[in-house]
Amino acid sequence: MSRKGVKLLVDSLTRSSKHFNKSEVECLVNLFDTLVAKARSDFAGVGFNRVVFRDILHSAFGMTDDVVLDRVFNIFDRDNDGCITVVEWVEGLGVLLRGTLDEKIKYCFQVYDLNGDGYISREEMFQMLKNSLLIQSADEEPDEGIKDLVEIALKKMTLKKQSEMKTFS
Repeated sequence: MSRKGVKLLVDSLTRSSKHFNKSEVECLVNLFDTLVAKARSDFAGVGFNRVVFRDILHSAFGMTDDVVLDRVFNIFDRDNDGCITVVEWVEGLGVLLRGTLDEKIKYCFQVYDLNGDGYISREEMFQMLKNSLLIQSADEEPDEGIKDLVEIALKKMTLKKQSEMKTFS
């Protein structure tokens, strides 16, 4: 992209960004361009795919859980085309790194709402915890410990239905 094109992009993203100033947006755009140039993906020049995105999150944030990495990719990839564009990159990082408490709660909710129905069921909570927690006690069946944790969490929450949590509006 030409310098003028980058400047226009940075200006546009700065106006739409609630979380970054102009120099930060410029740095994020430059980082994006560097990452895209290094990535040899189907989207070269436009963005990067799930594999590249997962590698970035792993190296930058130490994220290793495959399910969480895939969910975060899906949230960043707002148009569901399998490619993270520079706009999706800046907006996604804005919430992830600098979002308000409400934005981060909504973001986390989206990560746990595996089927996108606006609810987190016992099964979804179980699957996410099962993939995220390391249970070291050999005395207890790992799935049983996770089921107990889900039940404790649900009992501590005020819910319309005991078996699911409604989305934040």
